[in-house]
Amino acid sequence: MTRTPLRPLARILPAREKGENPDAIERENLRIRHEQMRDRSRLRAESRLAVLGLMFFCAFVVIGARMGLLSATEPTEPRAYASGASIIASRADIVDRQGRILATNMETHSLYAHPRQMVDPERAAQELARIFPDLDGAVLARRFSDKKSKFRWVKKKISPEQMQAVHDIGEPGLLFGPREMRLYPNGALASHVMGGASFGREGVHAAEVIGTAGIEKFYDAQLRDPARGGAPLELSLDLGIQAAVERVLYSGMKLMNAKGAAAVLMDVHTGEVISIASLPDFDPNDRPNPPTSGSPSDSPLFNRAVQGVYELGSTFKIFAAAQAMELGLVTPQTMIDTRPPFKVGGFRIGEFEGHNYGEIPVEQIIIKSSNRGTGKLALAIGPERQQSFLESLGFFKATGLEIVEAAGGKPLLPQRWGELSTVTISYGHGLSSSPLHLAAGYSTIANGGHVVTPTLLKQQGPRLGNRVLSERVAQDARIMLRKVVSEGTASFGDVPGYDVGGKTGTADKPRENGGGYYKDKTITTFASMFPAEAPEYVLIVTLDEPVETSGDKPRRTAGWTAVPIGAEIIGRVAPLLGLRPDYDTGEMQATLVRN
Repeated sequence: MTRTPLRPLARILPAREKGENPDAIERENLRIRHEQMRDRSRLRAESRLAVLGLMFFCAFVVIGARMGLLSATEPTEPRAYASGASIIASRADIVDRQGRILATNMETHSLYAHPRQMVDPERAAQELARIFPDLDGAVLARRFSDKKSKFRWVKKKISPEQMQAVHDIGEPGLLFGPREMRLYPNGALASHVMGGASFGREGVHAAEVIGTAGIEKFYDAQLRDPARGGAPLELSLDLGIQAAVERVLYSGMKLMNAKGAAAVLMDVHTGEVISIASLPDFDPNDRPNPPTSGSPSDSPLFNRAVQGVYELGSTFKIFAAAQAMELGLVTPQTMIDTRPPFKVGGFRIGEFEGHNYGEIPVEQIIIKSSNRGTGKLALAIGPERQQSFLESLGFFKATGLEIVEAAGGKPLLPQRWGELSTVTISYGHGLSSSPLHLAAGYSTIANGGHVVTPTLLKQQGPRLGNRVLSERVAQDARIMLRKVVSEGTASFGDVPGYDVGGKTGTADKPRENGGGYYKDKTITTFASMFPAEAPEYVLIVTLDEPVETSGDKPRRTAGWTAVPIGAEIIGRVAPLLGLRPDYDTGEMQATLVRN
């Protein structure tokens, strides 16, 4: 921009010659400059006012349009939003194989206080202590009297009745926040599978529900995934059968004076766990705290069916017999000398109560449960082949069941697997595994020789793994197990209408601090399959420290303790599983005469 001087020489010099005052020229030029500056400023101001007016006009148009839209819609309840509302609180349901609810969500409320808004803090504290007996009124009064505090939690979840009682106090500083909580409508039923849930991230108006144990924790991410669209997690469990198993198992545990009990019912073709129980149990709606001292197995949180690894005794003998037959070393009728003495590595191998069965066929080794006979079969098999076979059945690793506790149920193997370990493991000593491992192993025999993997998820059809036994060997093994029930140590396992095959196992319980075994404490197991001719299901029942006291002296063997409970469970659940009883005509007539 060209700037004009206030005293231009072209005008000053002629003015002086004429005798005029040059200052008048300067004043005139200054006035003209000021007028030009004023005009430019006015133009800028008018432009700014025009832009501001346009903005106000647009804002009023938007507000008016929004008000018109709201006036044309149906009235609805207002919703309160807060930063906690961003927390994803929804969680998918868990259902059994019939679609019945095992775990779901329930709308509830939390209770919190704004001390600065409270009118009578002491009265509010006393009333809250009356409504919630677990709260200390004096402590609440001190917390409410602290006017520096803007927020205080009172209860993270309350029932509708408690909410109404708090509302009746009439204290404006007591407020409620909506949230969801996890509900297990069946209480303690299948509690070790469910595990439990708790709150993760919390806000006033929402709380994140997260799994803390069991299948809730194993599938926590999937259950909270919005992409599932609320689809429930469908388990292999059957709620009715689970209830029947737990009821019978609890009664049997009390009748046999046992410290604990476990049961596993598995489909032999799919690996589906139809029922799995561990006693004592707990209510996942009010999950107890983990123990801080003592043995973990003393806690009701301990899952004996999955986490409990025990020496399962003579139930392992059928594996030695089946492998020996599969290798072509023996047939069911091959004669084996079981007479004493029989020493391995300098240790004498004896029989229960000092029996001497003499020279007997392989099937009688299983029926009579001979330690010496099984040990000789194991020596013929050899340590390497025995290890390979048991590993193929899953006895070297955790089962992989879809609960977080399953990872802790890894079998305990001997540090040195020599001839002595080979013999003792053949009859269930020296290798500790869980009842669930045993169920998978017996399923291999029951389904014709295929390995199956235990699962808690409902399957659409058979899931057979690698074949480790021929169909013929598996059939011969099933015949032996049927004779154990009809002729041998599991005679109490017969169920009218259902042929049951199975094997007993009694093992002395090892001392907690090491150093041998208890003489008067046992772990007893009944491993069974039914119907014996073409098994559909395997049932494992294990008792911890049972004592049957109806006779002259206490009995602690599986035949007297675990077998009757297993038979009662099969009698209860077989009809629920859709298995029709097969009664012989003569048997039915004899039953009618007795009745």
